[in-house]
Amino acid sequence: MYKTFLVTIVASALSIGAVASAPAVRQEPLDAATLSAIKSKFGKLMELANAHDFKALHRMFWQSPSTLLVAKSAIQSEGNWAGFWGNEAIDQKLHDIGTSGPVVLEPDYSKLRVVGLTRDVAESYVPLNITVSYAGQEGTPRPFLMIINWLRIGKDWKVASEVILPVPPVPAAKG
Repeated sequence: MYKTFLVTIVASALSIGAVASAPAVRQEPLDAATLSAIKSKFGKLMELANAHDFKALHRMFWQSPSTLLVAKSAIQSEGNWAGFWGNEAIDQKLHDIGTSGPVVLEPDYSKLRVVGLTRDVAESYVPLNITVSYAGQEGTPRPFLMIINWLRIGKDWKVASEVILPVPPVPAAKG
């Protein structure tokens, strides 16, 4: 009985201590000015993409073989959508898409969200319409989601990964 009582007291003390030491609200790792700066970088990224400025787009990305772009594939063996790793592959993919015909990215800036994951990593999310005629797409605006992981390199923020996902059509209502 004494052992059970002692174990109960110790367990209660440990759990109360854990609750008391836990922070009530997680502190945002990035301040408002930094989040605003990343939103501006996102706007610049969209501007450069719409201008097909491939050299400037290259500079927006983290220079690493671990940099990722997920986009529509034109090669059947890659599947319909694929990951393109490293700057050379990303540069080629952006060039292929940008020279295939008109490409227009129209983000819904009212829904752009940027959050800090750590002091050196942030993530942005935005729904957007993309007009493109690359790899069998018919050149009409279609809804997509764009998720970007940003990495602090020195005093600058670079795109570490950019994931572009098509939004599937709404299923027809069953009648």
